[in-house]
Amino acid sequence: MNVQIRTVHFEADSKLLSHVNAKIEKLNTFHDKIIGAEIYLKLDNMSQQVRDKVAEIKVYVPGHSHFVKHQSKTFEESFDLAFDSLVSKVKRQKQKHLAYN
Repeated sequence: MNVQIRTVHFEADSKLLSHVNAKIEKLNTFHDKIIGAEIYLKLDNMSQQVRDKVAEIKVYVPGHSHFVKHQSKTFEESFDLAFDSLVSKVKRQKQKHLAYN
């Protein structure tokens, strides 16, 4: 699986990147034909002092792409919420595919 992690308006530390990579590798347990994933970690509300952390995940499987986006006060929480939502989407799509075949 080809994984691309992009950060917008900041530089991610190694702890955050290892957290993201460890979670993304678990996607293969839910669907065995994942082609790739793009992860965007962004700082939102740049003009204000309080900045929200946004995590966007896009996963490609043959014939489909899944996109989720979550926002919270930490990148880890944003990514974990987005990842949980993505897992449920991938599971549903795989179950539908298996039901038709």
